[in-house]
Parts: sequence; structure tokens; C-alpha cells
Amino acid sequence: MISCVIVDDEPLAREGIGSYVREIDFLHLTATCENPVELMKVLGENNVDLVFLDIQMPKMNGIDFLKMVQNPPMIVLTTAYPSYALEGFQLNVLDYLLKPVTFDRFFKAANKARDYQRLLNNSSYPEIHQAGRDADYFFIKSGSKYEKIQLNDILYIQGMQNYVTIYTTKGKYLTLLYLKNLEASLDSKSFIRVHKSYIVSVNKIDGIEGNEIFIQSNRIPMSRNYREQVIGQVVNNKLWDKIKFS
Repeated sequence: MISCVIVDDEPLAREGIGSYVREIDFLHLTATCENPVELMKVLGENNVDLVFLDIQMPKMNGIDFLKMVQNPPMIVLTTAYPSYALEGFQLNVLDYLLKPVTFDRFFKAANKARDYQRLLNNSSYPEIHQAGRDADYFFIKSGSKYEKIQLNDILYIQGMQNYVTIYTTKGKYLTLLYLKNLEASLDSKSFIRVHKSYIVSVNKIDGIEGNEIFIQSNRIPMSRNYREQVIGQVVNNKLWDKIKFS
């Protein structure tokens, strides 16, 4: 069971998220709060696993709270302003829900929290087992199981807090591992960092538009800090932009 708290200054928003929580059997609503000041009191008196945290609130907004608090529980941000998404992910939140929140999207965030909690309960330390410098696969510890990951199957990798999700053609795998440690084990010619929280397989990129990378049906954000490097490595050497006829 995941103990959760809803923090929002709008009563209708609290009730809406609360109704979703009550529909999911592995979530337990411990408390609701109008602002982060109330939340800090609840955290001091209860064991809380997950917080659904609004951003725009009086007294203290959600971003300021995350910058201040040490070792917060899992955080899912809720807001009507998509411009806060990047800053939220830089603070290692678990997920980001844009208002009005649909039940389908809420359920995905709840499942992500459950997957992460299971990972923490079943794994005591992060580890990656390289099969050899020239090998085309490696092993990770996912929960209580060692999973073999074929390099050629990897689509992209997302880093969140102290774990990563490896998305492959065969499914996704969660492991307690820092993204920078996994990046150091990957061939820089085959995999490229495109965002603080994302690494993609170069050969799996189907297209690039604006600040997004397309891999199959997935859209991966690309930050401005990495755009020049991505375009240089992925596009420029393969770009047919001028054809001359003699």
C-alpha cells in the first residue's frame, strides 16, 4: 500500500485527485493539505510515500518546497502550467500531471510510483554488470531478478531520482542506477544524452522536430544544452539538403 498526500490550495482540485486515489486499491490517502507548510507538519507526523503536489500556491509554491526539503518522498507535480515541467524534472520528481488531470493519466503516474516502490523494496543497491568491453549486452538488477539487456534493443533510457527506466523493443526495465553511471558504460557513438533525464539510441531515432526526438511512437524531450551536440552527431553527417545536377 502506498501512503499519499494531496497538496493543493483549490478545494475542487483536492477533491478531484482524492476521488482518483480512492479508485486505486494500492493507494491510501493519508491527508490533504492546502499548502506546503501544512505538508511539512504531515510529513513530520506520518510515514508518507507519495505526494501529489501543486505548484502555484500561496505562502510557498511547490517548486520552492522541493528546493528546500531534504529527502522528500516520491513527488508527482500537478499544475495548469506546462512551463514548469522542465524545472520540476530537474528536481527529480517522479512525474508531472497537467491540469485538468484525467484518470487515465493519473493511473499511469500511480503505477509509476508503485513500480518505483517495488524497486526500492526489492533492491538494496544499484549495480550494472558489463558482459565485456566488446559484448553486445549487459545485465542489470531489476528487483530481485538479473535482467539481460541487449544493446541493440534499447530505444531510450529515462533517469529519475536514483533509478533509471530502460525502454527497449521488448519492454521496459527499472533498476536502481544513476543515469550518469549507465551513460559511462555505453558507447558514446551509439548512445547520446539529449536531456538531463534522457539518453537515446542514435540508430533508433526516427526524426527530430523542435525540441523533441521521435523514436517509434515515443516523443523524447531534447534540451537546448544538448541540441547542438545531437544535431552534429545524429543529423549533419547524414543530411541530404542540397542535390546538384551536372
